[in-house]
Amino acid sequence: MSQHITELIMEFILHKDFSELDPQTWNNLLSESINDTPFLRYEYLRAWWEHLGGGEWKQAELLLISARENGQLIGIAPLFLAEYESQPALMFIGSIEISDYLDLIVRPADLPRFISGLLDYIASRGTSSWHGLDWYNLPGSSPTLAALEEESAKRGWTFTKEIYRPTPYIPLTGDFEAYLAGIEKKQRHEIRRKMRRAVESGIVRFYAADHTADIETEINGFFDLMVQDPNKANFLHPAMRAQMTAILRAAHEQGYLWLGFLEVDGVKAAASLNFDYKGKLWGYNSGVGRGHMELSPGWVLLAHVIQWCCENNRCEFDFMRGDEEYKYRFGAINRFVMRARVVRS
Repeated sequence: MSQHITELIMEFILHKDFSELDPQTWNNLLSESINDTPFLRYEYLRAWWEHLGGGEWKQAELLLISARENGQLIGIAPLFLAEYESQPALMFIGSIEISDYLDLIVRPADLPRFISGLLDYIASRGTSSWHGLDWYNLPGSSPTLAALEEESAKRGWTFTKEIYRPTPYIPLTGDFEAYLAGIEKKQRHEIRRKMRRAVESGIVRFYAADHTADIETEINGFFDLMVQDPNKANFLHPAMRAQMTAILRAAHEQGYLWLGFLEVDGVKAAASLNFDYKGKLWGYNSGVGRGHMELSPGWVLLAHVIQWCCENNRCEFDFMRGDEEYKYRFGAINRFVMRARVVRS
C-alpha cells in the first residue's frame, strides 16, 4: 500500500499596515514563541511604528512579514527597511534605543523552516533593495542566532554577531530577606538603613498604581520626575514623550504596566516604570526628584520594588540594557543582548 504524504507549504505575506494582522492572534503566537517579551507584543510594536521610535527614524518602509501553513499563523518577522550606516538594511521594528529585547515571533519547532523560508522570500520578492540584515537586541540565548548563521552559510552570505549591551537581572526566590542575604554585606546594610530611615521619617509612602488609577495623571507624574535628570530631559523630547505615552497607555490597557512611586510628605519623590509580564518585572525607566535627597528616594523605591517582587512571587527583576553601577550593587548579574548582521554576497 502506497502512502501519500502531503507537504505543507509555508505561505509568506508582506503586510504594509499593522491592521492587516489580528492583535489577539499575534499575541497568542507570541505567548508560545521563542522569546515572549513585552517589546514584541502587537500593541507595543504598532505604537512604536506609528511614532518611529519617538523620532529615532526619519524615513523607514514597513516590511511586516507573516507566514501561514494551512491557514494557521506560523511566524511573524516584524521588519522595516531603512538606511543605516550608509547601507539599506532590514531591521527589527523596535530598533534600536527603546526596545530592549527583539526577535522573530515563531514557535521553537517552527523556527528553522520559518527562517529559511523568510530569507528566501526577502531575497526574491519585492524587498530586493536591502543590502543586509542588521538585527539589534536579540537575547543572547535566542535560537534565532544559530538558525540565522546556519541559513546564511547555506547561501554564501556573511554572518557576524557581537555583544551589544549587558542586560543585568536579579533572580528572586520569593523572600526579601533571602534576597538581601545574597548581596554584598555593605550594600545589604545600606539598603536596610535607608529603608528604615524612610519609615522612621513618618512621611514616606510607597505605592503602585493599580487598574483603577487615573493613568494619565500617573504617567505625567512619572515624566515630571524623569525630566529632573538633565540627560533624561534631553531624551524625553516631544516626539519621544508622545512615543512613550502611547506605549504606556497600551501597556495599561492590556494590564501589564507597573508604575510605582515613593511619596514624601504627599509629593511624588521617585518613580519606577516597569512592565509586569510573564511572572517578572521588566525595569524600563525611572525618575527621581531633586528634593528630599537626604532620604535617598531612588534607592529606597528600588528596594521597595524588589520587595514587592518577592512578596508577589515574581521570579526576577530585569534591569534590561545598561551597565550602571547601582544595578550591580543591588546584586544584578549579567546577561547580554546581541547584534546580528547578515550581508548577502
